[in-house]
Amino acid sequence: MRILIAEDNPQLGEGLAVGLRQSGFAVDWVRDGQSADLALQTEAFDLLVLDLGLPQLSGMEVLNRARSRGQTLSILVLTARDATGDKVAGLDAGADDYLVKPIDLDELSARIRALARRSVGRAAPLLVHGEFALDPAARRLTRCGAPVELSTREFSLLQLLLENSGRVLTRTELEQSLYGWGDEPGSNALDVHIHHLRRKLGSELIRTLRGVGFTIPK
Repeated sequence: MRILIAEDNPQLGEGLAVGLRQSGFAVDWVRDGQSADLALQTEAFDLLVLDLGLPQLSGMEVLNRARSRGQTLSILVLTARDATGDKVAGLDAGADDYLVKPIDLDELSARIRALARRSVGRAAPLLVHGEFALDPAARRLTRCGAPVELSTREFSLLQLLLENSGRVLTRTELEQSLYGWGDEPGSNALDVHIHHLRRKLGSELIRTLRGVGFTIPK
């Protein structure tokens, strides 16, 4: 899952970026509204963590512009404005959730996971596929109840494929969700991760459609 953070406070922005990366998310960070608006127009993100008090372009304007363009990514407003009217205005403008500063990183991560479930129409916290059960909150995969060790990237890739089981994901879609700025993959990085997953989980779980992408059949 790729997240854009729009936060002008350097200490908070850095803390959020580091913490969310440690939770397995691909994270990019901008410090003003114009940069956030440009990033949303030129890159593919799954979720935006948006401060309302941004310089150059307000967070509310960033929100309004994203929704007016028809962008459906999840938007979580993060702000010091705790008045009910501000919350109502943000939610009515198209925000999916609202957190008031100071925030707890564990709560933010939990809310992001909830928004991710909602975006793919899933209610259960676990992703279950045959003998496999993946727990995004604990970053844990089990096979018939026994733990399976995966790298951070392997886990994120498997989660993305399971969340979209039955649908073919192109290389571009996978790479856009797995890698942020300055973290561009090598030409065969995705193939290497797919190879490692097949070695650990079996060759039949992930299927390749040559020239198209990868899928986990339902």
